[in-house]
Amino acid sequence: MSILSDLLHLAVEQKASDIHIKLDRSPFFRKSGELIESEYESLGMDALKLIADHIIPERQRKDFDEGKEVDFSFFEEGAGRFRVNAFLAQGIPTFAMRHVQDSIPDFEGLHLPLQLKELALTPRGIIIVSGTTGSGKSTTLAAMIQHINQKTSSRIITIEDPIEYLFHDELSVITQREVGIDTLDFHAGLRYILRQDPDVIMVGEMRDRMGFTTALSAAETGHLVLTTLHAGNASQALYRMLEFFPAGEHDRARMALAGNLHAIICQRLIQSTDESVVPGVEILINTPTVRKLLEKDKLDVISSAIETGGGDGMQSFNQSIYKLIKSGTITEEAGMHHATNPQALKMNLKGIMLDEDKRILAT
Repeated sequence: MSILSDLLHLAVEQKASDIHIKLDRSPFFRKSGELIESEYESLGMDALKLIADHIIPERQRKDFDEGKEVDFSFFEEGAGRFRVNAFLAQGIPTFAMRHVQDSIPDFEGLHLPLQLKELALTPRGIIIVSGTTGSGKSTTLAAMIQHINQKTSSRIITIEDPIEYLFHDELSVITQREVGIDTLDFHAGLRYILRQDPDVIMVGEMRDRMGFTTALSAAETGHLVLTTLHAGNASQALYRMLEFFPAGEHDRARMALAGNLHAIICQRLIQSTDESVVPGVEILINTPTVRKLLEKDKLDVISSAIETGGGDGMQSFNQSIYKLIKSGTITEEAGMHHATNPQALKMNLKGIMLDEDKRILAT
């Protein structure tokens, strides 16, 4: 289809990460985190319906017709693979497409903290990559899986909706399963995954109680589980997981989490001085101190534990952003915009370091 093909090739040439297509507007590209109107022609209703007929897989037409929205992957020769969400807006097909790079980026290329390499090689437990939509969670998860693939002889099984990065066996043996093609849904895929002899399980997104309990079961039996979660910071991720359960079961879920969580990585993409984007990364590691806070239901103090846990490899968003500003990677203005506590960051940049968090943890 020439219209869509031309548009996708243009987006790739301009290094757009996302393409947004809606009625009677020129498509928009997201470049270096900024949404920019493309120079492509505006698309009418007939063009949008033709695009829908062309790219929505036959197996998912019924889902789209009945549910009004659907996720899938699409390959365009010469442009590459795209993760697509097709949905209706005022009854008209509308599309959000994300370009998936052919090569799996490494930690250095993504500007990720190098302690994530060590986290990826932990033998068991749950590692959660969290953040808002578009914060690069899937890419970070892919970098971690690829690092395991290159460094260990492991059996890795993924359940994704849809598959984004395609892995090729190096030292590990990897099986990728796509929801809707290889398994009916996340629930069905997770139901039998422990019978498939995995060492490492990657679930594209933790969505509900079943996903959480399966992750716990796998971790308890000696597996490493990697997944993503929509949450703005590590503390919110903990609360979000507890919300999967009725209030009367929170204590039991919290104790299970204390025993099986290994780390939470949370990221925010920030525009850099070279007009690309880099991640500000918060890292929570389940140290004895953190585990004790979880067991005693002191989740409100978790952020303080992160601030004071640098010796264990932890860092807060403020600390990550501070390093990015001092290295010249981002501007102070960009850092302030994304900081959890802009006032504290401003004082840090002036050389004033408060010890309030240490005092709170000591109480």
